[in-house]
Amino acid sequence: MALGHMQRIGVIALGGILMASAAWALQRGWGGRRGYWDPNDRGGVPRWDVDPQFTQDVFTFVRVRYSDGYGRGWRGGGKWATDYPDSDLNFSLRLQQLTSLKVNPDPIALELTDPRLFDYPFVYMIEPGNLLFDEAEVEALRKYLLNGGFMMVDDFWGDDEWMNFYMQIKRVFPDREPQDVPLEHEIFNCVYQLKEKPQVPSIHAFYGGARWEGRWGSDTSHANYRAIYDDNGRMMVFICHNTDLGDGWEREGENHEYFEEYAVKKSYPLGINIVTYAMTH
Repeated sequence: MALGHMQRIGVIALGGILMASAAWALQRGWGGRRGYWDPNDRGGVPRWDVDPQFTQDVFTFVRVRYSDGYGRGWRGGGKWATDYPDSDLNFSLRLQQLTSLKVNPDPIALELTDPRLFDYPFVYMIEPGNLLFDEAEVEALRKYLLNGGFMMVDDFWGDDEWMNFYMQIKRVFPDREPQDVPLEHEIFNCVYQLKEKPQVPSIHAFYGGARWEGRWGSDTSHANYRAIYDDNGRMMVFICHNTDLGDGWEREGENHEYFEEYAVKKSYPLGINIVTYAMTH
């Protein structure tokens, strides 16, 4: 089904962030598997039933499997696999539990040139600091976004990683500039009203006492949120720079303090807002 004809799925605002960890967290803990996993191992995330009459109408979390200097193989190669699959499994579960979305319990990873990409209105790209599109990927991503698709970009830090992503996304849209997204924008307020632009460090930086991840020669102490729009003002790309929302999703069962401060207050609220906004605009 073409993206331009997809029905957007509504989400019920929940009336505030759930602060009690018992309402959010399953008692489980594991580290990032980074591409080494058994596809049948859900890491303790429960499976839920999908109405067989509506298997094509559920929201599926789709991760972009892209090329970079590290490869894009399934077994440990490529930055695209950072936090995978635990981040995607946890976030899909929370969308199912905390919103009115009907969510596929099985998130997937697709290459940009996979024709199935156009069956899904939302895709997630992580760690594009070494991103290196080939021409087929450039053309496929441009077509996907201009036909109604939405891409969230997450977890890259500092000036060098930003410049690499900027140069690659400019190949997709040479005539469009990423624009800063103010805190007053609907994407920060559509379900949860966020009082600041969330910044989430990796759990490893957190263990080291840091609130952000450092990069040589760069000020990474503030999260930057930028967007790329189409000719009608529709947001096509939402860029989360100097923050790591995905680690807040992935690591929710590993450390109570990190969970309360970064998963509950920041990663899940903004992630739910982003999906809600993408699916209703």
